[in-house]
Amino acid sequence: MVLTYEYRICMPMEVKEYQIGQLYMIARHSFEQSSNGEGVEVVANEEVFDEVNGAGQFTEKRIHLSSHLPYWLQSLIPKIFYVTEKAWNYYPYTITEYTCSFIPKFSISIQTRYEDNNGTTENCLGLNSEDLEQRKVDYLDIAYDDIKPHHYKEAEDPKFFKSEKTGRGPLVEGWRDTQKPIMCCYKLVNVKFEVWGLQTRVEEYVQGAIREILLLGHRQAFAWMDDWYNMTIEDVREYEKEMQAKTNIKLKTTIENAVDNPDGDAATNSHPQTPKSPVTPKSSGSTPSAEARSWFTWS
Repeated sequence: MVLTYEYRICMPMEVKEYQIGQLYMIARHSFEQSSNGEGVEVVANEEVFDEVNGAGQFTEKRIHLSSHLPYWLQSLIPKIFYVTEKAWNYYPYTITEYTCSFIPKFSISIQTRYEDNNGTTENCLGLNSEDLEQRKVDYLDIAYDDIKPHHYKEAEDPKFFKSEKTGRGPLVEGWRDTQKPIMCCYKLVNVKFEVWGLQTRVEEYVQGAIREILLLGHRQAFAWMDDWYNMTIEDVREYEKEMQAKTNIKLKTTIENAVDNPDGDAATNSHPQTPKSPVTPKSSGSTPSAEARSWFTWS
């Protein structure tokens, strides 16, 4: 059975503001987290059109993350390892899928919708009765949920941060019931790993990792508000392109060194083949169906 969570993440802003903050946060976070050949490499970022959802943005990324995995999982995969992320952003609705050629029975899918409320819509993503019964709802509090100590920065703590440009913050206990403006990210995350003996352990681990990344990313989106608040969509798209180029350069040298200088073991030499260039969707038939979606991002 697929492990399904619906994460609800409230933010002290409006949905139209969040679109700018989200793009800024992802671009900056990807650059800051990319080092030693690990991080997020952007393969494609272009406009698309879908007959059902309208105009949108398609992105394809490679997430290099081998050393960030637990030791028991590192032992099962090549040392040069990445996950392919494809995302269709029809804001305020997005579809994200992740695939891994090395582990074909592993999939994660995310559907997201953004609304100007504090998480009170009970079926925001239009699930059927069977999916609703299996779904677990988890409310994330960007101010009062704990994050791992090595991710903590006081300057990014919503309990202490106050925006000079908007006057929002610090966030006090119960802020989700009193904050104006407020919006909510509804994220339906399905994790599936069909390998006997490891299924439960891997699915639970991945859901925990996703929750941590969502929590950290949204804390940063709020704490970095004064950096992106006055940006237009054109401004943030230009910033996104600049940061993506810098991130790709940052990753390129160390990845090439790893390929050119393997240590000789079988795992290193069996790294996945580079996938072909992406085919972007031009119609609703090209956008993944609910059954076909797979893997994860904090977007």
